[in-house]
Amino acid sequence: MSEKIKYTNEPLGDIKVVPDFLPPPDQLAFREEGVKVTMSLSKRSVDFFKAEAARHHTQYQRMIRRLIDAYVDAFQQRPERQKPASRKRPDSASKP
Repeated sequence: MSEKIKYTNEPLGDIKVVPDFLPPPDQLAFREEGVKVTMSLSKRSVDFFKAEAARHHTQYQRMIRRLIDAYVDAFQQRPERQKPASRKRPDSASKP
């Protein structure tokens, strides 16, 4: 890296202006209001998230929260779907 960069005054060619896609700083500092919940998860799921969180140097609860937020985002953007018709369970008392 000891070589100096040599700049020249040559034409740049076709230039494409890229729109500013970064959010403003106030949106970066925004935190959604949190709600504490208590729920039971399978040991297998918790072990998975703990291992993945350790690999990525983050907190496992944060990963679970982001997964749930992503699920909500995906389904909030979809148009309202009709609920499937409920299937009636066969009535065992009506057997002859």
